[in-house]
Amino acid sequence: MNWIKEYKQQIDSGAIVVPKKIHAVYNHLSYKIDNPGKYHYDDKKGQRIIDFAENFCCLSKGKGAGALIQLELWQKAFLSALFGFVDDTGRREYRECLLLVARKNGKSVLQSIIALYMLLVDNPREAAECYSVATKRDQSKIVWDEAARMIKKSKDLSNYVKIRVGDMTAYNEGIFKPLASDSNSLDGLNASYVSMDEIHAWTDANLYDVMIDSMSARSQPLVLITSTAGFVRGGIYDTKYAQAEATIEGYSGGSYQDDTFLPIIYELDTKAEWKEESAWTKANPALGTIKDINALRTKVNNARSAFKDLSDLLTKDFNLAQNSSAAFLTFEEVNNKQTYDIDTSSGLYAIGGFDLSRTTDLTSAALIFKVKNDPHIYVKTMSWITEDALEKHEKRDKVPYRKWIRRGSMRVCSGGLIDYKDVISWFDEQQQNGLYPYKIGYDPYCASYMAQEMKQKYGENTLQVVRQGAKTLSIPLEQLRQLLKSKTIIYNDDPVLKWCLGNLRIKIDSNGNMSPTKDRTLSLRDDAAMALLDALTVYLDNKEDYDNMN
Repeated sequence: MNWIKEYKQQIDSGAIVVPKKIHAVYNHLSYKIDNPGKYHYDDKKGQRIIDFAENFCCLSKGKGAGALIQLELWQKAFLSALFGFVDDTGRREYRECLLLVARKNGKSVLQSIIALYMLLVDNPREAAECYSVATKRDQSKIVWDEAARMIKKSKDLSNYVKIRVGDMTAYNEGIFKPLASDSNSLDGLNASYVSMDEIHAWTDANLYDVMIDSMSARSQPLVLITSTAGFVRGGIYDTKYAQAEATIEGYSGGSYQDDTFLPIIYELDTKAEWKEESAWTKANPALGTIKDINALRTKVNNARSAFKDLSDLLTKDFNLAQNSSAAFLTFEEVNNKQTYDIDTSSGLYAIGGFDLSRTTDLTSAALIFKVKNDPHIYVKTMSWITEDALEKHEKRDKVPYRKWIRRGSMRVCSGGLIDYKDVISWFDEQQQNGLYPYKIGYDPYCASYMAQEMKQKYGENTLQVVRQGAKTLSIPLEQLRQLLKSKTIIYNDDPVLKWCLGNLRIKIDSNGNMSPTKDRTLSLRDDAAMALLDALTVYLDNKEDYDNMN
């Protein structure tokens, strides 16, 4: 049985209700099975961990304690995807997985199965080092304790694993230990498998970075990151969630590509779905089996009656992060293949914007302009990257910077700093080509020199400050979304702008106002989108005057 194909068939038929992200992932996995490339699907390797679970791992708690585990279809599809895709040497494709699922869906059991499989079966010739990691030791021990109970209830596993107070050791000299961020033993690790639990509570990425660095000597390491949603923002949860979104968008044409990362995200597609029982399985794939549906009904009814905190319900039972930075635009909203070839030699007024950096981020500039009796807004953009950043970040960012440079969508500044004179020169080029800046918007932070130079060149009244808060940007953000959704904005299918628009993330305050968030990963840059947003903000402020000019 091919569990991936079976799961996809159940999803396609409507028998199983899943969120859009899960649908996209299993469409992609099914396509890869039918169209193998560097990696192909190996039925035996995909089935092997399932057989291990159902023949050797027992339920440790509840009324079924002691009985062998019977995996559900969604679990079988997940495990066979994680372990079944390999290259011609048998090396696994996926090295890192993000599994987000609401509480009480058997997440700890799955983590324990994978940990024991990695300890005993995956590569027995290499003494495994497996770790369950969290910010607090009590949390890190949850998965380890579950694995220990599984071993105690299985005569077969007990013959191969010795459990001690703080770790367990296997027949092949492998070891499995719980670790916390305050552990004294984080140095000198040679991890082969790491389970990172409840990352929504991690306030920084240091523990993640330490564990990833510890795996560099392993031939096929595996990281399993699991969590429900949470309330801590700007940490590793937001970073990995953003990576998951970008990876999924990459399946259908997005710029970000990562063949080693598997995103499995069970969540409601919209906040309103918490009131719709038919949608609850989107965040709870084990609802009605592992998770008690009547208990969830009670929680929802209490939330409707204001007897229970809605935020906790949305976060823990429906995987909707609260006070979160969130991807602002879908790929469908951003994607626009339309191009234009407009003769500007007779001269047109335009409105500009720029977003500055000095070293690692991109610096970007944008011009928007309109043509008489044409409802469209046309966009020109340019972005700059330093030589040092290009060498350092191209592989990590997983986008084709050099290809974009050859296309003419990006330029390189020598050395390690952006030369703002290059940005001014670009505006000069556009003016020579007939696009005259009427207004130019900018974020005043760290832009005093650039702004002064631009004022001297284009006039004091041309430059307009765009404050980067909700008061200024909430309405322009919504306008940007609507204009992109309706394909009113045409940006010549510029790949850098398309990538940055997809990376644009927002936070929403208590009054429902939006503003761009700075809590974004370095590999998901939004600078070209911010330059366009600054230009659009200025356009909206001056719309009547500008529309009467061209």
